[in-house]
Amino acid sequence: MKKFLIILASLSIMGYLAFVVFYFWDSSRNQECNCFEVVVKNSAKTQFVHAEDIVQLIKSKDLYPVGKRMDEVNTLDIQHAIMTNKLVKSAEVYSTSNGSIIANIYQRNPILRVISDTEGHFYVDKNREIMPTSSRFTVHVPIATGNISEEFAKDKLYDFAKFLYENSEWDAWIEQIVVKKNERVELIPRVGDFRIILGTLDNYPAKLAKFALFAKNGLNVVGWNRYSEINLSFDNQVVCTKK
Repeated sequence: MKKFLIILASLSIMGYLAFVVFYFWDSSRNQECNCFEVVVKNSAKTQFVHAEDIVQLIKSKDLYPVGKRMDEVNTLDIQHAIMTNKLVKSAEVYSTSNGSIIANIYQRNPILRVISDTEGHFYVDKNREIMPTSSRFTVHVPIATGNISEEFAKDKLYDFAKFLYENSEWDAWIEQIVVKKNERVELIPRVGDFRIILGTLDNYPAKLAKFALFAKNGLNVVGWNRYSEINLSFDNQVVCTKK
């Protein structure tokens, strides 16, 4: 008898809990959405995406949730709509018990800016993917100009830009990467009126190390404005062109 009463009491408690959960779940579904909050998570250094941009995007897709019943709001549709913005890396959209829809946005992080003669202006992000530029914000990353295809930008040029990005002394020293025909590269420094000829991007760490040694033992002695070109494309030598 005692065991039967324990089982009966347990079933009663489970039934009550199921009723409470269903009641509040059903009530929340019938509740009207009163807030759509967009939070751009990684906006401390990068500000490509603004909350109002996402709000306008959702309104343009006729998915704006405020004023709709919660059971009429499809958070997955809102998430998919947000992801049509090519500056967005990922998005999380969910509802709360107080009638709000929250959208957490994560922006894409560029590592290289490209101004191509044939492909136009674009960034390459940390996942080697092409992303558009923004009229609102420009991020400080290595900039490359010239005869640049998207494939070259995502491959060898990305690796070189990442090297500069991760080595602050070179990133601060090199102002621009210029790509000529046959993917041959020249560098424009911030100091000195000359160009550095790298040639191909093969073995670029050794080429840059060779230039650093030449700058220390050569340019610091004869002056930084004596040459118009400093060519590092040859093995075991630096070839300079006088002005």
